[in-house]
Amino acid sequence: MLDLADALHRWLAEGRDVAVATVVAVDGSAPRGPGAALAVDSQGTVIGSVSGGCVEAAVHDLCAQALQDGQVVLERFGPDPEDAFAVGLTCGGAIEVLVTPIRADTPGRQVWAAALAAAAGGAAAALALVTRGPAELLGRPLLVHPDGSYEGGFDGPAALNRAVADETRALLDAGRTGTFALAESGARCGSALTLFVASSVPPPRMIIFGAVDFAAALVRTAKLLGYHVTVCDARPVFATRARFPEADDLVVDWPHRYLRRTETDGRTVLCVLTHDAKFDVPLLTVALRLPVAFVGAMGSRRTHEDRNRRLREAGLTARELARLRSPIGLDLGARTPEETALSIAAEIIAIRQGGTGVPLTGSRTPIHHDAHQRRSDQAGPHAAA
Repeated sequence: MLDLADALHRWLAEGRDVAVATVVAVDGSAPRGPGAALAVDSQGTVIGSVSGGCVEAAVHDLCAQALQDGQVVLERFGPDPEDAFAVGLTCGGAIEVLVTPIRADTPGRQVWAAALAAAAGGAAAALALVTRGPAELLGRPLLVHPDGSYEGGFDGPAALNRAVADETRALLDAGRTGTFALAESGARCGSALTLFVASSVPPPRMIIFGAVDFAAALVRTAKLLGYHVTVCDARPVFATRARFPEADDLVVDWPHRYLRRTETDGRTVLCVLTHDAKFDVPLLTVALRLPVAFVGAMGSRRTHEDRNRRLREAGLTARELARLRSPIGLDLGARTPEETALSIAAEIIAIRQGGTGVPLTGSRTPIHHDAHQRRSDQAGPHAAA
């Protein structure tokens, strides 16, 4: 729900009452995943969506009721074989929606306000909400900051607040939205309480190396996907604001030198579009040894083979070379810079979400993938996302 932070923060600052409906669990196929939200204010304004249209009217009614009575509600929407007129999802799945009123008399209003202010300002923060447990705790918020400090909380053992903060911080560190269960004492072995966590983190970075026409199109596409985009090129005549008006940052430097000094993390995407060995080889020698999400390089198959040979000579191992996505992009038959940018973005999404890249028509692959869960299942219960 923190993707609605700008509007919600403004509404609370103006003194409006608000009800927020958040998808906290999904069973099977659903149009939107956990964290999707719809909000209604005291003036009747509606923003957001929980289902793309299937159950919006029913959720709106729940929000309107919550604004009146101040009660938190957890509602499940799914197919009902016994009631043909029941409100449900046409895709056959089910969602659980937590409707939380944030009124002047809501005990957690200040916690919500702090969480929304952090998210609207681009700061990292995570909001944990109780979705199952004692009625008096349902919807109760706890806000966790990157340093582990927290605001809000629950009556009861101090260990409970600390345990919730620790589990929430782990999800925040990974930039993930998710759920966890605890005993009312705070012990990890219990399940009396279930909490949903929405994480807000600064946008992931995409660094595009090579100030070429393809880069200009990729900048526009990356901004649409929510990336903070940097364009880097050693040639000042090409790396100009006139050519890349939508880039967040323009850097004139040798690519490998800039990559060594800039900050990257596990969500960072590196796209090498120079296809010039004097730039590519030293750059990729650095890039393929960084713990980033994606490293791709443009060029023909012949260029790819020559580049791989040079990288092996530079000392890269077979395992390091296997991380390189080259030639970059999915096979869409792309020709124009815009089509190529779409091809590159499609591959990045497929890697991030665990998609196959094959057409959905005629295939039996899931429409919505849970890449985080699959990685966790493969690596064990304590694996990082």
